Amino acid sequence: MLTPEHYQNVFKQAHRAGSPHFTIIARNNNLTHPRLGLAVPKKQIKTAVGRNRFKRLSRESFRNNQHNLPNKDFVVIAKKSAQDLSNDELFKLFDKLWQRLSRPSRG
Repeated sequence: MLTPEHYQNVFKQAHRAGSPHFTIIARNNNLTHPRLGLAVPKKQIKTAVGRNRFKRLSRESFRNNQHNLPNKDFVVIAKKSAQDLSNDELFKLFDKLWQRLSRPSRG
C-alpha cells in the first residue's frame, strides 16, 4: 500500500489478529490481490537494523502466503517484543495469523 489514505481505510472497520509481538489488521479491498502495509515505529523497535529485519521478514512471509490470502489490505503493526523473536518464531507466528485472517469473516 502506498498512500496514507490506503492505511486510513484499513484502520476503519477492520478485523484484526494479534499476538503479544505484533498485530495484523485486515480489511477487504476491491482489487484482485491482497496488499501489505507495514507500520514499524521507532518507538517500538529502536534500531534501524531491527526495523528493517522485521519488515523484511514480514514481506517474505506475506509473499510466501499471498496465494492463500483473500483479497484484503493487511497492515502489520510491530510491538516492542517483536525484535526478541528469532526468524523462525516470527515466521511461525505470521503463518498462524495469516490463517486466522484468511477464514471467512462472521457477519
